[in-house]
Amino acid sequence: MKEEGRSDSLFEDPDFPAEDTSLFCDRSTPVVRLQGSITWLRPQKICLAPTLFPDDINLAHSKQGLLGDCWFLCACSFLLKNKHLLNKVLVPDQPQWGDRRYRGSFKFCFWQHGCWTEVIVDDRLPCINSALCFSRCHSLSAFWVALLEKAYAKLHGSYERLWAGQVSEALVDLTGGLAERCSLRDCGSEVEQRAPQDSGQVRKRWLDLQHLHPVRNQCALSCSTNDSPEGYGTYFYKQVFFFFLFCLFVSHLMTCLTVTGACEPGQYHALTVMEWLDVDRMSGDKVQLLRIRNPWGRCCWGGVWIESGVGWNSVDPSYALELQSRATEGEFWLDEGEFLSQFNDITVGYPITDGGHLRSIYSGALLTHSHQLAGRWTRGHSAGGSRNSSSYGSNPKFWLRVCDKGEVVVSLLQQERRRNSEKFSQRCLQDNKNTKHQHYQAIALHMWKVDKKRFSLSRMLNKPPSASTHCHTYVREAVLHEELEPGHYLMIPSIYQPGLEARFLIRVFSSSPTTVSALKMPATSLPLPTEGEWETSNFQGLWVEGRTAGGSRNFLSHRQNPNFPFTLCDESTVTPEVNVRITLQQNRPDTDLLPIGFHIYKLSEGEPTQTVPKDEEPVASCVPHCYTQDVCLACRLPPGAYTIVPSTYQPDCSASFTLSLACRIHRKVVKSQERLGRTIQEISHISLMQS
Repeated sequence: MKEEGRSDSLFEDPDFPAEDTSLFCDRSTPVVRLQGSITWLRPQKICLAPTLFPDDINLAHSKQGLLGDCWFLCACSFLLKNKHLLNKVLVPDQPQWGDRRYRGSFKFCFWQHGCWTEVIVDDRLPCINSALCFSRCHSLSAFWVALLEKAYAKLHGSYERLWAGQVSEALVDLTGGLAERCSLRDCGSEVEQRAPQDSGQVRKRWLDLQHLHPVRNQCALSCSTNDSPEGYGTYFYKQVFFFFLFCLFVSHLMTCLTVTGACEPGQYHALTVMEWLDVDRMSGDKVQLLRIRNPWGRCCWGGVWIESGVGWNSVDPSYALELQSRATEGEFWLDEGEFLSQFNDITVGYPITDGGHLRSIYSGALLTHSHQLAGRWTRGHSAGGSRNSSSYGSNPKFWLRVCDKGEVVVSLLQQERRRNSEKFSQRCLQDNKNTKHQHYQAIALHMWKVDKKRFSLSRMLNKPPSASTHCHTYVREAVLHEELEPGHYLMIPSIYQPGLEARFLIRVFSSSPTTVSALKMPATSLPLPTEGEWETSNFQGLWVEGRTAGGSRNFLSHRQNPNFPFTLCDESTVTPEVNVRITLQQNRPDTDLLPIGFHIYKLSEGEPTQTVPKDEEPVASCVPHCYTQDVCLACRLPPGAYTIVPSTYQPDCSASFTLSLACRIHRKVVKSQERLGRTIQEISHISLMQS
């Protein structure tokens, strides 16, 4: 890989170098054909007077190059319409070329899983024949798009990882807001009812275009065609790519870096809705017109509203000329009927005010209240699967309290699974048609309205949810929108298949006051052997305020807690297996639980059995303290004297509890020829029937 125009005084990013490692990840896309042909140049080596933005804002829009990242470029167009959002992504007042402070680096920020992440890159950009080979601005001297694309590629690990994606994901990464991908085709209520509630298929919410009227001039809008059989238009982009290469190597005119052949929407491709107007016809009625921008930088439509189309004959000539003049390079007009017939899906980004509040795309109402909580599905603990699974109740749970009736939007955002480049490359070569769900699990979110004081999880799960995302889908973010009455709601996020692990973020936006909190999960128990004989003892105890409610080890009063001594005999040394299991259960309703836990201390010879050892570290603990009915610990302890000290987390919390201690017993096997007689069998049978 060659690099030209290097200056030792300028920053060179060691984490995203000007090498093949920054270009390729799995070499499964046509980008790999560029290997050996790319040089890395700084903007001052590409043009005479580089700048971030041109004077004419129309020339600042992006133009797609040899990378299949139209989804990302559509989101970039939204930033140009909202300066307060652009300033969050591209930190303002950075030194540029010609500035004495310029050091060859630029700083960008992307929203990632709940917070803004800073990404710094140098300004060495991939080129072919001394011109940018990936995305650029319509102005050849403006470089904000190329630099933002490089920073986004660094965030993902390489340029190749930007090949194919969803506009909704890019919008969230660039704004920190919400975006939904909806179908423009009404599937009908009959199909909706037949669809399985917990299927693993992808199903998009249908959206009536008219619902967007209150926010149509404020939200981000992108339209797309159906996915191609190979996924995300791979076949189409391959054909375009080979045409690109032909242009590159036959001609040095870099205007060939965009498609010049004719092609109407037919494979997967994302475009941006720039303007949506109600236009008066001379006949007195109205027609809705939409101005569409194609990231390729050329017009790809031949309907009745093209520059010489017959549609303009129905509009006042002066107004028609004004509207036509708004369509710059790569843009075209079409009416609502054409729009609905040509595009299958629309991605809608929620409007974001200067103050950072989201506005509902369904009603236009301000969602002035917001919360977010992180969580994870863990195998063997909280990865319970879908409602088809008996372990569904073990999934993470969250309380949502709605104070007043209002509009609530809840999103479940899962963290992307990063691909292992080598393994993924091999898998792609074997089956290049099965890569659609490599990054994400099939997720869903269900919500039940409950009386928190009389809450029973098992009874609740037998009832239909009050609201849900209906089915598990392979998306990064599932969004639930509802008008909710005041009260408490239990939210349960899930992955379709039990045992699959992932991290996630719950976000709640509402027009009325709300609170969100996690429902504490019980401590994870170790697996216990089923064979062998156990001797179990049960003890009743009390935590009494001012006397025996000493709290956790964080407090000096910890030694005041009740303690329960026990002894393990020498015979327990014959096995390395678990020989003790302890369960602590608090006797309180589910709606008023205390955080509980316990410690096990070793007692020295001659030490009083009713005293907690001073300054002694426990030999085993069941912590952290959990808001749950019972906690359990299984462990192996050597012979000796011990005491168990159960506690609440805070001191002076009164409650009663039950402590169960099970010790493993090892008995010698005695060989015997005795057989059970008929009388014993009859007695056993009678006892069984009576019980």
